[in-house]
Amino acid sequence: MHQTGEKSQVGSSRDGREARRFHEFANDYPWQWTPAHMDEWSVCLTGEKHLAPSTIRGYQDTVRLFSEFVIDSRYGWVPACEEAFGVFPVAICHEWNTIPHLQEYEGSPEARPFTREELQRFLDYADDQVDRAVRAKRKGALAAYRDATLFKLIYGWGLRRTETSKLDVVDFGRNPQAPQFGRYGTLNVRYGKAKRGQQPRRRNVLSVMDWAVDAVADYVENVRPRFGFPDHPALWITERGGRLQPGSINDRFEAYRDALKLPKELVPHSMRHFVSA
Repeated sequence: MHQTGEKSQVGSSRDGREARRFHEFANDYPWQWTPAHMDEWSVCLTGEKHLAPSTIRGYQDTVRLFSEFVIDSRYGWVPACEEAFGVFPVAICHEWNTIPHLQEYEGSPEARPFTREELQRFLDYADDQVDRAVRAKRKGALAAYRDATLFKLIYGWGLRRTETSKLDVVDFGRNPQAPQFGRYGTLNVRYGKAKRGQQPRRRNVLSVMDWAVDAVADYVENVRPRFGFPDHPALWITERGGRLQPGSINDRFEAYRDALKLPKELVPHSMRHFVSA
């Protein structure tokens, strides 16, 4: 790896077109990109180019994937860049500087909380998909179990999509005040929502719902190992060994919501709150 007088080319395929556009906008090498670059680019796409939210999200997702590839410890780019240039690539896409922060839901009316009955129906339906996949011996049984557990975690710990996607297995810890939860007594959220222009906020969330803790513990100890990627740090992994992305969480949520004919104004964020009804 070496640095020349001209900016290096980022990607060469059609899928890398947006990454190259971001490279040109930032006018810096990938190992010099920062969250501020993504923040400025998002503002440009929204306020100057007036692109549709779905288009902007697609651009951001491409840059996110490229950035995560560059910082993935399996490929060695981080130490190589630090040794060669004295700087190293970092994660640049966060909830506060991408579409999920700028606009949680693209439709109308605004997102609203779940009612208690709606929430119960949704979680029951997610569990039913696991049972159906297991009985039918379908390939997607592990993914269905993962997603059912993921939605319980979003509700049980009050997390956002991006916060949920970024969780690692080691983010759970013990709470001396709640020894009954074992190693799942607290959850360290490392990519919490941040104020504009600042780094993501860390916070610790205490576990309070025993049924949610039981669901996560069962997934981590009995289901996640069956994906076959024991060295991957992510809590939610895909069948191909990648980290589950916020867009995939949204897709599964919408599929379940629409199958139940629940109101379309319900979004993943709605699971963080519910009203009794």
